[in-house]
Amino acid sequence: MNNLRPSVLVIVLFSLFIVLGGCSQREKITALQQLSGKEFAVPTGTVADKLVLSKLPDARFQYYNTVMDGALAVKTGKADALAYDEPILKNIAAKVDGLVILKEMITVDQYGFAVRKDDAPLKQAIDRTLGQLKTDGTGTEMLRRWFPVSGSPAPMPEIASSGDNGILRLGTSSVTEPFSFVDGSGMVVGYDIELARRVAAGLGQKLEVVNMDFGALIPALMSGKVDMIAACITITEERSEKVLFSEPYYTGGIAAMVAQ
Repeated sequence: MNNLRPSVLVIVLFSLFIVLGGCSQREKITALQQLSGKEFAVPTGTVADKLVLSKLPDARFQYYNTVMDGALAVKTGKADALAYDEPILKNIAAKVDGLVILKEMITVDQYGFAVRKDDAPLKQAIDRTLGQLKTDGTGTEMLRRWFPVSGSPAPMPEIASSGDNGILRLGTSSVTEPFSFVDGSGMVVGYDIELARRVAAGLGQKLEVVNMDFGALIPALMSGKVDMIAACITITEERSEKVLFSEPYYTGGIAAMVAQ
C-alpha cells in the first residue's frame, strides 16, 4: 500500500468501502414479501429458483455449490436470503448463529419414502411403522433427536434386527442433513436412516444403505438396485407417476433463511 500513488490509493479504499458497505446495508427482512426484487442464494442444480419465482416473480439469484455456501452468503450480507428445503435450513439455523427462517413458506410440501409401483407390501410396511411411531411417541423423540433447537443432531440410536428375512436395501443421498448425512465416524445417519432401520426391524430384515447422487435415486429404485429410497424426497404428482410413495412423514417445503 505504501508504494501506491495517492489517486490509486483513494480508488482502492473507495472500492473496499463499496464492497464492505454493500454487505452491511442489506435491508433487515422479517416478512417474505420484503424479498420481492431481492437477491436469493440458491444451490446450483436445484429447482429452488423456479419455486421462488412462482411466489416472487421479480426475485434475483446467486448460485452456490452447497447450501452452506449459500447460508454464509446470507450471513455475510452477499445475498438477502437463502431458499431451500425448510428442514435442511432449520438444521443450519440450529448450528449457525445469526440466521433465522421466515415463518411464511415459499411452497409447502410433504416428504415420503418411495418404493416401486408393484411393491405395495413394502409401502404398507413403511406406513405401519409410521403409524406406530405416532402412537407410541417414538416419532416425537426422533424429531427432537434430528431437529434440535440448537446444536447438531444427536447420535443415531441402536436398532437391532435379526436379519432372518434377508436384506432391505435403502437408496439415499447423504447430502440432506438431518435426513441423511455422514457423521464423524463416516457412517450414513439421519432421520430417514433411523426410520428405514425401524422398517427393516419390523420386517425382520437387515438394512443395507446404498449412498448415491440424489438424481440417481428414482432410476436406481425403478431398475431394482434398491428396494426403497429416502433423502428428504418431496411427494409430487410427476414422481408419483413413476414410484409409489408412503404416507407423508414430514411437512416442510421451500423456505427463506435470512440474517437475524
